[in-house]
Amino acid sequence: MKKILPTLICVFLLMELHAQTKPVNIVFDVTSADPSTHQSTMRHVKVMSANYPDAKFEVVLYSGSVDMALKEKSSVAEEIASFAGSNNVSFKVCAMTLDRKKIDKNELISNVEVVPDGILEIVTKQSEGWGYIKESHH
Repeated sequence: MKKILPTLICVFLLMELHAQTKPVNIVFDVTSADPSTHQSTMRHVKVMSANYPDAKFEVVLYSGSVDMALKEKSSVAEEIASFAGSNNVSFKVCAMTLDRKKIDKNELISNVEVVPDGILEIVTKQSEGWGYIKESHH
């Protein structure tokens, strides 16, 4: 009995710790204009969201990556549109980048949302415990 009780306590504590584990949430930081970066980002999001359906994934686009969000210029428009209505994947584009580049919101792929500041969006997610991935392609 002396050996069983500590073992049962350890098993109970491990089960309790596992039950409290939150799903992982990841914010993807995309600034590159390179379509290869856009394509690798979409591969990562597609695979991860399929394998971890309880997690949340947010792709934040600003600076040179804004073309990724445009209906007429994106090399991944169909892939982004395929996440419309998704509960765990979202796409955000920086309003300041749109203003600076004189891009109208109507030019965006329909499920891309506008946030006031892409960098602030990323920092906010990180402060909420989200993981961070800087997307680039070499």
